[in-house]
Amino acid sequence: MTTPVCRNGSARALRSVFSVSRTTDASLPAFLVPAYASQSQTSHFSTTSHCRSKIGRAPLSLPPDVTFTVLSAHAQQSGSKASRTQLGSTVEIAGPKGKMSYTMPPYMSIVCDEDGGAHTLSVEDAAVRKQREMWGTARAYLQNHILGVSEGHTAILRLVGVGYRATVEAKAITKQPEYPGQKFVSLKVGYSHPIELGVPPGVTASTPQPTRILLEGMEKEVVMQFAAEIRAWRKPEPYKGKGIFVNSETIKLKAKKIK
Repeated sequence: MTTPVCRNGSARALRSVFSVSRTTDASLPAFLVPAYASQSQTSHFSTTSHCRSKIGRAPLSLPPDVTFTVLSAHAQQSGSKASRTQLGSTVEIAGPKGKMSYTMPPYMSIVCDEDGGAHTLSVEDAAVRKQREMWGTARAYLQNHILGVSEGHTAILRLVGVGYRATVEAKAITKQPEYPGQKFVSLKVGYSHPIELGVPPGVTASTPQPTRILLEGMEKEVVMQFAAEIRAWRKPEPYKGKGIFVNSETIKLKAKKIK
């Protein structure tokens, strides 16, 4: 036989359990008081303001033998906002090594001095996070293009290991050329077969020494991407220090595991 349940009594009991007075904070132990503090009270390790990057505001340095041309995009309609797919002005940079171009976002423009010597990038609204992020990125791309058409970008790879060798061949055994005159970098880095990598367009590869690979090209992104593909076949390991190192890359050796 089931006993009847008093609904009014149970409701009063629940209210008495869950109705905790706000004045009980003073009776809490000392180590529990910080847990009940208000979330508005936040502590900071430093009282100084955040220092934002000034890369985007820095003027572009142009060598005397480099021409810098800005081709403006079509004018927007009055009162319309820039869409994500809309393109901005196009910058054409020409130098002794060749010619390159870069398309800027629609909210970015280039301001030239009266004498035409210095070029500075500016954005429509510096308070927008996306525009601040692309401000320094666009300036870095343009400066890399200027350096690429004037002097070029280089990457030096060092092969560290017993029997590690690299050569540049005109033909490959395991791959077909993607364009006429393509060369291949052949690696011997401890595998049972040689590793053959095709040199991308616009990049020149040479081997001043059997354990050195020199990559040269106008576009820094392409040069460093090809260097990363070569490095991926034998990444530096921390126990013996063997592997393929790019430029001034180093690795900290670990202690050997002794059983």
